[in-house]
Amino acid sequence: MMYSLTNRQIKKYPHQDSSCCILKTSTKPYLNVLHFLVFMLVMLNAWNTVKAQNNALKDIEIGAQVFIEPGQSDSDIDTWFRLLHNNNMKICRIRMFESYMHQPDGTWDFSLFDKAFVAAEKYNIKVYGTLFPYTEKTNIGGFKFPASDSQFADIAVYIKQVTEHFSKFKSLFGWVLINEPGVEGKIPNTEFTAAKYEEWKKVHPPKNLTADGFPVLVDFSRQRFLVDYTTWYLSWLASEVRKYDTKSQLHVNNHQIFKISAEYNFPEWRKFLSSLGGSAHASWHFGYFNRQQYALAMAANCEMVRSGAGNIPWFMTELQGGNNTYSGFDPMCPTSEEISQWLWLVVATEGKGAIFWSLNPRSSGIEAGEWGLLNFQNAPSDRFTAAADIAGIIIRDKSLFSGMKEVNSGINILYTRESLWAEKELIKDLPSDLAGRKEGGVMKSVVAYFEAINNLGLNAGISTFDEFDFSQNDYKGKVIILANQICIPESDYQKMEHFVACGGKLIVDGLSFYYNEDMQCAFLPRFKMAGVFGGTISEFICTENLFNLQPGKSDLPAHLWQGMIENKTGEVLGISHGKATSTRNHYKQGEVLWIPSPIGLGAFVSGDGSGITKLMAEELKEQVQNFPVSFASTQTSVIMKTLKSGSSYITVLINKSGEKKNILLKSNKSLSSKILYANKTGMVKGNTVSISSEETIVIQWE
Repeated sequence: MMYSLTNRQIKKYPHQDSSCCILKTSTKPYLNVLHFLVFMLVMLNAWNTVKAQNNALKDIEIGAQVFIEPGQSDSDIDTWFRLLHNNNMKICRIRMFESYMHQPDGTWDFSLFDKAFVAAEKYNIKVYGTLFPYTEKTNIGGFKFPASDSQFADIAVYIKQVTEHFSKFKSLFGWVLINEPGVEGKIPNTEFTAAKYEEWKKVHPPKNLTADGFPVLVDFSRQRFLVDYTTWYLSWLASEVRKYDTKSQLHVNNHQIFKISAEYNFPEWRKFLSSLGGSAHASWHFGYFNRQQYALAMAANCEMVRSGAGNIPWFMTELQGGNNTYSGFDPMCPTSEEISQWLWLVVATEGKGAIFWSLNPRSSGIEAGEWGLLNFQNAPSDRFTAAADIAGIIIRDKSLFSGMKEVNSGINILYTRESLWAEKELIKDLPSDLAGRKEGGVMKSVVAYFEAINNLGLNAGISTFDEFDFSQNDYKGKVIILANQICIPESDYQKMEHFVACGGKLIVDGLSFYYNEDMQCAFLPRFKMAGVFGGTISEFICTENLFNLQPGKSDLPAHLWQGMIENKTGEVLGISHGKATSTRNHYKQGEVLWIPSPIGLGAFVSGDGSGITKLMAEELKEQVQNFPVSFASTQTSVIMKTLKSGSSYITVLINKSGEKKNILLKSNKSLSSKILYANKTGMVKGNTVSISSEETIVIQWE
């Protein structure tokens, strides 16, 4: 019997959040036999996922995409897997093209891919197969949703054929459910999606009025639908795989995370995934940053995926391995130093490894000859050698690296989906050279604070609201930063109040809280967080691209808007035109530092992060004091991550300053050092690290 979760009402399993239910659910459990069968299928899928999670990657594995396509010789395929094996790489990914298996007469020929799986077994390589149903030849990334009911049925047939056949191979380790979900807010204009949207709207009718009776003029229904639709489709793919393969890992790789993270509901994905992944190609995905900032962007990207993964492992499914000539937004070829930086940043963010795109370049199309770690003669590049060296070190010190956990500083930078939606909606068709009026202002603000905290030598997390644990009753020593989060749902207000009341510090920057989830100005007619913040906003005054702001002892650039506070109970830290421009309000056991001007964005636009770094040093003294290893004095253009493994601390340092540096570290413990990795002339003497430009150095502290 075949049935579709899309065309029937389903009963949610107990732990499913209502926001993920595409269809209307019955108020009576098991209204008929079909309800019961679907319920049992979902529960079985959840149980099988738990079993697969127990077999998930425990050790850190480095590998590459082996691109399989017609025309390749048996010798080539064998060579690629042999090179992986001989260079400390134990995992790969293969795109399972239906177009190369499903024959015109309806039969299936798996022989091309059989050769790859046999070679993988021969050389003891684990394989992640990426589901890639039939699509147009020019579609290099694959479609993200079915276009029709018939295609939906065809996908189910494809999954059955592929999973039943390849699950017989010992080399099969897992399935990537789809390549890079996410459509950058563009809901597909297809009959299938339109029908699903109509179903969804029956359960989620649009609002005409806010809870306070104000009109709703901007509706986020399409964006909310897209989040639920993506989650539903991934869950359906997982359920289909689990019909035929209950053992292999289930994985998916998000992409363009700085632009389309609002489409992802990672906590819901955890329920059917064994691990979470991502694609982080500098040339495709780091358009908000210049090349000197790519390592910083990689570090932030990794933090966002780590937070999304929560209690399941994560690894970077795609890292750029080689040159892109005519594909990608920004043509580049990574240096061997950049390969090392990116790979160590994945490891230093608790990643269970990385797979480079790709080992061998594909032969045809717009990516022909591009992205490879190997050259056209199948000889290793210096990029391949750099990755292989790191893989060898991780194998050598396997127990040390596999047990690493990122040291938690207690500092959390939160972002909201609604802020990304609002920004995109507000700036649509409005040309501007001002960062605050262009897409990216929200995320650039987040990364600016991430960089400022890194300049102190501290770790910081980056999460959505639904990834942060608001259930605790003691948040002393914990900090939440809201950097220009222009749209925050009122359902999150109580969480913020609880956090502060229980001892947390809330740092609020820019136009945060300007809108609620209905795009109503949250300061009209009254600010519902006024008691926590100690006041409300009088108005935001548009000034100039950069203007000077002085909150407390800091002197720093802000961007475009100056917020004027109608202060009631807060301590005034800065004044302009007779109004407070920054305040500190103590509320119950915690406090709120409020600077309603975009100082994070000001730092990003000006390229001068010294002021915001100084501010963070003043506000995070407790976190600096309690952190095991940090900078003795502020550093810029040096990325630092600290982990703990057993009784050891492990520090990863990357020098992007353009010059050799001697960096003095401080510690709250007496520690001795050992260099685990340095790809230039890096040295440690006492607590001073000597590190060359573009060098990465990894230090173990005992």
